[in-house]
Amino acid sequence: MAEITCTRCGQVRPAFERAPFPGALGARIVAGICQDCWGLWLKQQTMLINHYGLNVMDPQARGFLTKNLEAFLFRTGAEEDVDTTKKGTINW
Repeated sequence: MAEITCTRCGQVRPAFERAPFPGALGARIVAGICQDCWGLWLKQQTMLINHYGLNVMDPQARGFLTKNLEAFLFRTGAEEDVDTTKKGTINW
């Protein structure tokens, strides 16, 4: 199995065999993110979905999650901290 140096944690870890996310962003994840950091993102994503009551079929919710995915994995922009004053809303 191929290994990569993860851009998020800096560790040399096993690479993905196939993209865990579609499109160009998925290719970027395969090229630079380890499976451990992806697992951390999945936990963060679940927390965001549950906290904000997101419907993942809603394009606005998917955009919110994608923005947070990029911020979490690639440290671009600001990732959403769980703000209890925003519970049930994703206005950003």
